[in-house]
Amino acid sequence: MLTFSEAQVLTWISPLLWPFLRVLALFGSMPVMGQRTVPMRARVGLGFLVAFCAQATLPAMPVIALDTPLAFLTVVQQLIIGVSLGFAVRIVFAAIEFAGEIVGLQMGLNFAGFFDPATGGQTTAMSRFFGVSVSWLFIVINGHLLLIAAVVQSFEAFPVSAEPFAFLRAVQPQVWGAEVFRLGLWIALPMIGILLFTNLVLGVISRVAQQMNIFSIGFPITVAVGLIGALMTLPLMQMPFTMALERMLSYFQ
Repeated sequence: MLTFSEAQVLTWISPLLWPFLRVLALFGSMPVMGQRTVPMRARVGLGFLVAFCAQATLPAMPVIALDTPLAFLTVVQQLIIGVSLGFAVRIVFAAIEFAGEIVGLQMGLNFAGFFDPATGGQTTAMSRFFGVSVSWLFIVINGHLLLIAAVVQSFEAFPVSAEPFAFLRAVQPQVWGAEVFRLGLWIALPMIGILLFTNLVLGVISRVAQQMNIFSIGFPITVAVGLIGALMTLPLMQMPFTMALERMLSYFQ
């Protein structure tokens, strides 16, 4: 008769349990995969597959009894690190969408707001366009593979332990919010300059030819210049997005 003890079962499942929890927390909070349209079964299956395939490169996991407070603290640590990794990538996505908000405000398109079922909130046309574009870019540049590599390497930088808040003290993810405004303004700055120059030209025209109704022609000109500028600057978004993504993932490596 085949028999085994509780200690043997813990030894078997510990190398897979803690990586699975961290990867699952990542897949639940990261962009693209963390959206409501992705079924929970797909996230769980992919999390288990990544944790299983990464066993050869992961360090030795501690064997912790699951009915002790130590196990609860260890679970909290895995969830915090996984959610923080997904939050770091969402910061980059939020910065791109913030750039779209600024561009739409300069173009006069921010009145075109609608409900976004993916996030459950209100969004504008340019912000949604930039968000969808960067989602495709994230897949094209293999950002999902960079994210999986980062979560595997995070076990070297932040090994499994019973100190769930040591990661927060070391990385301090609460200060990452400034990246949204810094990166978003950096990306939107060329468009801001183009639209500012357009408004200055329209202002000069309104002073020179006062009989011209500048309000009737200013809006279509501004929208046309904004759309052409967005079309021209969109291919240049890869460099700042890649740099910001690599910088955020470097905290976990």
